[in-house]
Amino acid sequence: MTADLHGTRVMVTGGAGFLGRHVVGRLLERGADVFVPRSAHYDLREKAAIRRALRDGEPEVVVHLAAVVGGIGANRANPGRFFYDNAIMGIQLMEQARRAGVRKFVGVATVCAYPKYAPVPFREEDLWHGYPEETNAPYGLAKKMLLVQAQAYREQYGFNAITLLPVNLYGPGDNFDPASSHVIPALIRKFLDARLRGEDEVVVWGSGRASREFLYVDDAAEAVVLATERYDDPAPVNIGCGREVTVRELVRLIGTMCGYTGRITWDRSQPDGQPRRMLDTTRARERFGFEARTTLEEGLRRTLDWYLAARVASALEATSAPTAPPRRRRSPSAGDAPLPAGDAARRAA
Repeated sequence: MTADLHGTRVMVTGGAGFLGRHVVGRLLERGADVFVPRSAHYDLREKAAIRRALRDGEPEVVVHLAAVVGGIGANRANPGRFFYDNAIMGIQLMEQARRAGVRKFVGVATVCAYPKYAPVPFREEDLWHGYPEETNAPYGLAKKMLLVQAQAYREQYGFNAITLLPVNLYGPGDNFDPASSHVIPALIRKFLDARLRGEDEVVVWGSGRASREFLYVDDAAEAVVLATERYDDPAPVNIGCGREVTVRELVRLIGTMCGYTGRITWDRSQPDGQPRRMLDTTRARERFGFEARTTLEEGLRRTLDWYLAARVASALEATSAPTAPPRRRRSPSAGDAPLPAGDAARRAA
């Protein structure tokens, strides 16, 4: 059944984030009344803050996008935080949404929930046939528990909760922080920085043999909204584009797009992560008509163009920022005591 979202009150957690901004835009295009609980005012790890958000937004539908995420390095550094924050947010939010009378809950999980050695392409039926890849397991399992909760709540309470499993996302507005970014923005920044500095070598983690599937953020947002409108079943749904690319191929493609002509060195002391990743997206196509429209090459070009424009804008802003007027040096008065030599040196520094 297709639901008309026009006039529907929708609360989007993480609505100011990378995927969230695009989802909010699509919902507004459909005429929805959107409420975004910002983390500065609503800490969704706290039950009282969740209750307050539901009271303030009075949503009929909740789309849960908020997550604590990062690349392999961030996952290795923060396994406990990634498990706790993601689990506690989702579990309490779904329970409080049920108690508040929300009529639909859309949970956006992750491809990291799949077993490390799931058959390729990943089918939803294979979700429980093994343990996730170790570096992603705390995050992936925290999100996976929300699928269990959604199905249990449907069975006991008749609560309409659905679960989506998107692949790695990328696009304009992504996180380019080297400490926490995912592979595509990390590579774009690495290659551009190397080119600007004239470096003749770029070091990339792993062997390059692992494969991934990437979905452009605009396509992912459309999938979330289509599922919100049209999908009401307990079975999880893969969200992807159905194209597998090796990390080695991706690195060469991004390096070429960035105009980098130096040497690429593979640091095999660092992990590859999950060996292969690609989704079977049949269910999404058949159940709510989603098919990705943006090719990897086109999406990468748009992402690179956005990042270059953002860097130029940031540089221009920095150079045009007003500088403070020079401070006038006050002549010491007769009553001023001399500073001890050590204090004078520290103050001068």
